[in-house]
Amino acid sequence: MHKASGGFGGLRVNSRLLIPVPYPDPADDYTLLVGDFFNKGHKSLKKILDSGRNLGRRDGVHLNGKVAKGDGKDEPLFTMEAGKTYKYRICNVGLKTAINVRFQNHQMKLPTKILKITATGIIRYKNGKGPASSELPPPPVGWAWPLNQFRAFRWNLTASAARPNPQGSYKYDAINITRTIKLASTAGEVDGKLRYALNGASHDNEFKTPLKLAEYFNIAKKEFEYDTIPDNPPEKTETIQVKPIVLNITHRLFVEITFENHETAIQPYHLSGYSFFAVAIETGTWSPEKRKNSNLLDAVSRHTIQVFPKSWAAILLTFDNCGMWNIRSEVWDRFYLGQQLYVSVFLRTFR
Repeated sequence: MHKASGGFGGLRVNSRLLIPVPYPDPADDYTLLVGDFFNKGHKSLKKILDSGRNLGRRDGVHLNGKVAKGDGKDEPLFTMEAGKTYKYRICNVGLKTAINVRFQNHQMKLPTKILKITATGIIRYKNGKGPASSELPPPPVGWAWPLNQFRAFRWNLTASAARPNPQGSYKYDAINITRTIKLASTAGEVDGKLRYALNGASHDNEFKTPLKLAEYFNIAKKEFEYDTIPDNPPEKTETIQVKPIVLNITHRLFVEITFENHETAIQPYHLSGYSFFAVAIETGTWSPEKRKNSNLLDAVSRHTIQVFPKSWAAILLTFDNCGMWNIRSEVWDRFYLGQQLYVSVFLRTFR
C-alpha cells in the first residue's frame, strides 16, 4: 500500500566493463518509473481491501511521480542532444494497470505493454525551442499487438555472458520436465467478502509464525500443510477455501508452470527468487499438446509474465535456489486478497 502513495524507487544494475553489451554505449542512462496512482492514502486503500472489496479504478497515471499538463509550461523529465542514443530503463511501479510507453515521433527498440489511460511527460533536446506537440500517437487497440510483441522478444544467442560461454549455451529444451503445475485464477466471495484464488484456494496470510521461520524451527506442521492445492485446477472452483498455500518442490527439479486466465482482464504474475524462461502465451486453455508451440530455443529469461484474458502462459525453470519463494499476482488487490502462494525448495536430504 505504501507504493500507492509514492513509496518506490529505481535500482540500477550495470554490466561489468569486461562483459561487452551488443550495442554502443549510450550518451546517458535514464530511469523512468511509471505507474497508476490513487488519491486515497495507503491506510484508506487497506481498509477497502480489508472490507472485502477491490480497489476499483485508479485516479491517474504518473511518470516519475509527475503528470504533465501539456500547456507548454511543463519542466522536462530529461534533456537530450540530437543525434545521440540514450538508454531508458522503464519500470511499471503501479498497483494494477498495464502501461504502454511511447516516445512521440521517435522509434524505440523495445517498447512495453498495454495502454489503458493516458499520462504525458516532457523530454526535450538541448537548444530546443517551443512546446511539445499536443497531438499524441494513437494507442494500440486490443491486446493482439502486445501478444505478438511478446513472441518477438528473443534472446541474442551471439551475445556474451558473465562467463566465457555465450548466452543460450544453457539448453533448457534438453532437460526433462519433472513436474507440471497448472494454476488457474478465480474470484468469489468467502463469508460475504471478495477473495481471489488459485486452483480453488485463496492464500491466508494471517499465520502466527512466518512460513520460513516455521520451517527453520521445525514447527511447520503446527502452522501449515504442504501441497494443499492440486497440480491441476479442480473441475469445480465455485467454492473458495482460505488457507496457507505452500508447494513442496525438491531442489533442482525442472518444473513447468502454466497460468490460466479465464477472466476478462490481463493478469501478470511474479516469481520471487528466480528467473524463468517465458516459453509461450496463447489463447484458450493449456493442454500438453500445446507444448509443440513453445519457444524452446531463445526465450527471454525473466521473473514476471503477463497472462492475457481468456489465455494462458507457460514458463520453465529449475528450482535450484533453496528457500521459501512467493508466486503472486502483480495486480495488488488480487495479491492482497489471496491470489498468491509460496514454494518451499529444500535439498533432498532435508525431507
